[in-house]
Amino acid sequence: MSAQTLAPIGLSLKPVKERRPFGVVVAGGVMTLVVLAAVLAPLLAPYAPDTIDLSASLVGTSGDHLLGTDSSGQDLLSRALYGARTSLIAPILLLAIAAILGVTLGTLAAWRGGWVDTLVSRLTDVMYAFPGLLFTVLIIAVFGSGMTTSVLALGLAYTPTVAKYTRSVALAERRKPYIDAYRVLGMGGARICARFLVPNLGRSVVGYLVVLFGEALMSLATLSYLGFGAQPPSSDWGLMVQEGQAAVVQGALLPALVPGFAIALVVVSFNVVGVWAADRLGSRK
Repeated sequence: MSAQTLAPIGLSLKPVKERRPFGVVVAGGVMTLVVLAAVLAPLLAPYAPDTIDLSASLVGTSGDHLLGTDSSGQDLLSRALYGARTSLIAPILLLAIAAILGVTLGTLAAWRGGWVDTLVSRLTDVMYAFPGLLFTVLIIAVFGSGMTTSVLALGLAYTPTVAKYTRSVALAERRKPYIDAYRVLGMGGARICARFLVPNLGRSVVGYLVVLFGEALMSLATLSYLGFGAQPPSSDWGLMVQEGQAAVVQGALLPALVPGFAIALVVVSFNVVGVWAADRLGSRK
């Protein structure tokens, strides 16, 4: 039946708006709350994150300390709120480094082909030969520990992953007719890549980076837990788990449980939203 036939009897042919899955809505809400908590940490935190009160060591939940305290008497809620800043910003910086290097290498390999593609492919294969965490630890062993070194090292470790994904998407994009049309018009390859090819890859690459965010956050938290990432008196969640581990032996679970739960909640939320966003962004033309 045509639209003209359906119109008189009041039937609409407007496309039905797809509803977001309930899990995605919940995960998005959690992400929003965590971001707001990080931004508003100075207003929401009842204490400064580095305030030490040995008389309140390992105090459980109370009116003064809603989530309890650690072995130094530092308020866990305050530390978790401030730690959200590092735990969210650091993965973004890490993925920005990986995106710049990976998209450049992947696009170059797909566009040039030949020996350039072979060289980039062998380079990424060599980097894949080392586990990402081991590669990062080797870099930290040379240049020293700290959050800056960890972000740079993990950025390099994630580069081959982004490069391989970008290359596969760029190869498909390169075969589209508009590329040949611009070549016929006399436009140079570098200009076509910068003005048209890379921007058209943006939607797919961004969706892929959102999926990687949770993994990047977990990797940084692991390095901090091992003592290679954030250093005291930082309130990084991974470092808080490491510092709270000793209190578990004394029967105090909150110092390790609070940051550990925060990491798990954020990672799961970003993975749920990331997979949904990647499917949506990848499906649009």
